[in-house]
Amino acid sequence: MSGRRAAVLGHPVAHSLSPALHRAAYTALGLGEWRYDAIDVTQDDLEAFVAGLDEGWAGLSLTMPLKQAVLPLLDHVEPLAEVVGAVNTLLVQGGGRRPTLVGVNTDVHGIVAALREGLATSRARHAVVLGAGATAASTLAALAQLGCATPDVFVRSMARAGATMRAAHRMGVEPRFLTMSPAQRMTDAIRRADVVVSTLPPHAADEIAAALGQAPVSEPVTATLLDCAYDPRPTALGAAWTALGGVLVPGERMLLHQATEQVRLMTGRPAPLAAMESALGAALG
Repeated sequence: MSGRRAAVLGHPVAHSLSPALHRAAYTALGLGEWRYDAIDVTQDDLEAFVAGLDEGWAGLSLTMPLKQAVLPLLDHVEPLAEVVGAVNTLLVQGGGRRPTLVGVNTDVHGIVAALREGLATSRARHAVVLGAGATAASTLAALAQLGCATPDVFVRSMARAGATMRAAHRMGVEPRFLTMSPAQRMTDAIRRADVVVSTLPPHAADEIAAALGQAPVSEPVTATLLDCAYDPRPTALGAAWTALGGVLVPGERMLLHQATEQVRLMTGRPAPLAAMESALGAALG
């Protein structure tokens, strides 16, 4: 297979671990001529970048703030990505001067796989989601696959939750949207949950972590937390959660599993999970 290009786009993107994961996969698969880069692209620059894609490209990984902005630039959107309303993977298919651009969502796959690592044999009967961005919409789809269609979703502003509310309606799930204030209501809901997924960016959950640490402890937490942020390691929320006795699934596990699906889609070969996992560990030090 001749060498092709792929990249992760976002703003900022220099911190991304995706290059380490994908490059390790290419090496393990014997795709030495393939390359994978991290390219800083803003929402305003995305259209021009996508217009320049040709048959030399295999695909793109998309991070914030591009997961929703890319939708009108695509020729086809896979059903799951369309329902969720977020694309984190762009596939460049076909030859010629104008290849077909296909949008896919592998975040749902990554969230399901990561949560299953922490849930073991338990079920996601009652879940709490923190945040209402594109990853939160993917989380609603993932939780529905795990048997929870009525999670509590805590948002900083109801005015900014419209896209996720519409995504929930398209999925046929019925989350309850609540504001993060008052904090006591949120921390009580978190403590009662079987599963908590924080989709907040780095440090945005630090105040929630502090509130959890200050609240009186009647009994240990036994639930599973997936904190999609992975910088710093551990996050303040992750540290507070484990101190309470809960099971922590760090955000890099979601990153790993969504990347394995991207590799499969871009190369047409099963992803080398062990090699990617080893590269992730090395990158995280």
